[in-house]
Amino acid sequence: MSRSAWLALSLFLALPLFASTPAPPAVDRQRELRNLLIQDCGSCHGLRLRGGLGPALLAEQLRGKSADYISSVILQGRPGSAMPGWSPLLTDAEARWIAELLLQGQALAETGS
Repeated sequence: MSRSAWLALSLFLALPLFASTPAPPAVDRQRELRNLLIQDCGSCHGLRLRGGLGPALLAEQLRGKSADYISSVILQGRPGSAMPGWSPLLTDAEARWIAELLLQGQALAETGS
């Protein structure tokens, strides 16, 4: 293989390393995800996300945690705890969107809570 072909292949394979944050879900899906967050997550974390069986999911409590970490917990769960992994129901981009929403303190904004 020629040097230029190797270079082109190397750049192509490296593209995912430079990819930006995935696009947010469509508006209709965002509504569904907010509902899931309040109803399903809220069943353990409290309907106002102030804690319950699970810890609070307010921006103050999540300070210092990255969106990558939070989305990983959302998708994979926490072994040995009641926190299930949501990867069968959520994409990486959706989990990342939820994580960013939580970090920004905007999880309850649309609901008027």
